[in-house]
Amino acid sequence: MTTKIAITGKSGSGKTTITKAFMNVLQEKFPDKSILLFDNDLTGELGHSFGLDIRNTIYGIRSGKHEYKTGIPEGMSKHEFVEWAIEDILVSINDNVDIIVSWFVGAKDCRCPITAQINDACQKLIERYDFVIFDCEFDLKYLNQLVETNIDLALIVANPTDESVKLTKRITEFSVKHADGGQLGVVVNNVNNQNLDLIYNKMREADLDILGSIPYDEKIVNGTLDWNSDVVKDAVKQLYFRLNLPQENN
Repeated sequence: MTTKIAITGKSGSGKTTITKAFMNVLQEKFPDKSILLFDNDLTGELGHSFGLDIRNTIYGIRSGKHEYKTGIPEGMSKHEFVEWAIEDILVSINDNVDIIVSWFVGAKDCRCPITAQINDACQKLIERYDFVIFDCEFDLKYLNQLVETNIDLALIVANPTDESVKLTKRITEFSVKHADGGQLGVVVNNVNNQNLDLIYNKMREADLDILGSIPYDEKIVNGTLDWNSDVVKDAVKQLYFRLNLPQENN
């Protein structure tokens, strides 16, 4: 059974760093499990964080502009073609981790057959993995426009500012109906001892469920190119037990 984690929030809030931290923690806890990184953010930073320039996207399949790695097999139905094309754009990170990039997605009310075919193909792909981590756009709505799938954990990444509290409230309101009853909460990023209590109080006043916090990491703030952070990874380990995720490797 697939466990699905969605990381949402404002661009620049630290989603990609936190996504990679979750990947690293899951690999440590469950070294034999498979992980799919699903880049649903228009910036495409997740692929770049691995040194990859991924040009083949789900949008490319939809628009007919994808350049396939192999010749297109003959005699396939349209559904079979989309499933084959989705497989063709997967990129391997290591033996247990793959990445796929969506880029632009179609409008939810689009009735063209390709919309349903991509949804079905993405559903089948997701179900092949033990864990799927979605690096999302602003909220879960954009992901839901691409694929309708249950989310076990939706984390909204927020920065410790007054503006971020208001924005996080909006993201929560936009995302809650797409969380499908899964755990939905806030992780406050880039905090320090001076602002932690203040921002926690403001989040609670806004009726936001705070699942944890991640300390300020100068390495990330100063623009590391690989989006890796031991500080963030350790923080994810600390908050992991509070999350709606498998706790033991059974």
